[in-house]
Amino acid sequence: MRCLNDEELQLASRFLFLSMAITVIQQDIQHIETGTFKIKEPYLELLESMNAEAASERKELRKKMRDKKMQVVTLQKNDSFSSYLFLCNGREEKRNYFNPAIRKKVKTIMQELMDKAQPPHQHYSSAHT
Repeated sequence: MRCLNDEELQLASRFLFLSMAITVIQQDIQHIETGTFKIKEPYLELLESMNAEAASERKELRKKMRDKKMQVVTLQKNDSFSSYLFLCNGREEKRNYFNPAIRKKVKTIMQELMDKAQPPHQHYSSAHT
């Protein structure tokens, strides 16, 4: 049974999946820093910019959630599903997510962050030589 309205559910879901995206970005930063990349800086700059954008958005989401007395609690995870409890003003709603669906949502958020983090491209054209 749905206990949260669409706005509350959207807010809590965005917070949850954005938090997961931040974790992935931070892990990727660690892998690049410790990896055998020849030129690390462009990747690190992109990921750091994505991380800053995500942290800023999550801060705003956290404030909105605090104002609405909302929380997201991890209940359990297994190979196929992850369960979360969304709390809002004394109401609670348990949500089960298929792990590949979570991955798809996190990937979409990461693409959004990448689009925001990249400056507009200025293509070099041979016509300008």
